Parts: sequence; C-alpha cells; structure tokens
Amino acid sequence: MKHGVFTGLLIALTYAVSLGFYVWMGTTPPESIFHAVWKGGPVVSVLIALILMLVAYIVERIIALNKASGKGNIPEFVRSLKQDIENGAIDQAIAKCNDHQSSLAAVLRSVLDRYKQLVSFNVTDREKKISDMEKAVEEATAMEIPLLEKNLVSISTIASISTMVGLLGTTLGMIRAFAAMATSGAPDAVQLSLGISEALFNTALGIFGGIVGIVTYNVFTSMVDRFSYMIDEAAFYIIQTLGTDKPE
Repeated sequence: MKHGVFTGLLIALTYAVSLGFYVWMGTTPPESIFHAVWKGGPVVSVLIALILMLVAYIVERIIALNKASGKGNIPEFVRSLKQDIENGAIDQAIAKCNDHQSSLAAVLRSVLDRYKQLVSFNVTDREKKISDMEKAVEEATAMEIPLLEKNLVSISTIASISTMVGLLGTTLGMIRAFAAMATSGAPDAVQLSLGISEALFNTALGIFGGIVGIVTYNVFTSMVDRFSYMIDEAAFYIIQTLGTDKPE
C-alpha cells in the first residue's frame, strides 16, 4: 500500500473512531472523567484522533524496526560473519546473511555478492575492488535507511500539530470564559467554568500528544542511527578484509 493511501485511510479511520468516542463521552454520567473531557469541546475529537494516529505510527515503527533487527543477536551475527570472511568462507557468510534477514544482513550481503562478482571477472586491482564494494554498500544502504526512517516525519509532525491544536482549543475555551465574564450583571458561572475546563482539557491533551510524539521520535531516530552505525562499521571491516585478497 502506498504511503499516501495509508496515511489517508489512517486519518479517516482515527477521526471516525475519535468522533464516535467523543459522542459516547457526552452520554456518560456528568460526574465521570469522560464527561469532563467531553466538555473540552469539539477540538477534543481532533486531539484524540491525532493521539490515535500517533499510537498507530508507534506500533508500526516498533514492528518494522524489530523486523529490521532480523533473527538472532546482531553482534553475534557480525562476529560470526567476520570469522567466515577471514577464513574465506564467502558462500557460508552469504547464507548467514540470508538466514538473518535484517537490514544489516541485506547490506553486507550486497558487499559479498559484489565481491564474488569481481572475483568471477578476475578483477585484481585492490582500489577497484574496494571502490566497487563501497558503491554496493551505498546502493544497499540507500534502499534500507528510508525503510528504517519511514513515518518518523509523520510522528514529528503530529507532535507539533497536537501542541498547536491544543493551543487552539485552549484559546476557544478562554474566549468562552471571557464571554461569560463580559455579560451584564453577575458573570455566568456555568459558562465560565465550561470555558475554563474546555481550555484546560485541550491544553492537557495537546501537551500529552506533543510529549509522546517528541519522545518516540527521538527514540526511533536513535535506533535508526544505531543501525546506520552498525552497518557502516561492519561494512568497512568487511570491505577492508576482502580488499586484501585473502578470502577466495
């Protein structure tokens, strides 16, 4: 499914769910917390939809990054792969990459495949071999990194939008509160309290969405950076080892 289609369906689904939830909250007993949130006004339904979208993207990223980690422990996989390459067991190393099924394994396999191709063409120039293998790493990394970074921009955007929408709801609530105070005679206490509660609930939901979005964005970004570092480190070692003409 294309990213734009997925995002459009997610927006429609989350808002439909949040709107239904918002309507349901209005039917709850007046003393319940759900009814109190419902008093936050219609902007609350938008904030709930944004939070649901955030949860969906977080779950998707957890699944995707867990899949990108492959099968088994990555440091042990890299150590085993280095040992095979030092012993010249290139086919065995390729088989381990296929079995591991991680983003790191996909990049390292591209190096090993390019090395075998160079050997089959009887390329003996060390600089040529290293240059071609580095190009293979760049091409494979360009395919893998976007998959690791997918939806991170969406998470960051939702974090920013949640704060702004919460501020909008706060402003609308304060307008209602000041309108209640502006009436002639005694201020309308009910409308005043409704305006203040609307402002506070929108503020709380907006800040909550912003905090969750920023924290998860930073966590996922750190994980992607760690993947990228492991890829660069392992690929550099393997390229330098293969470039010495020891493995055959």
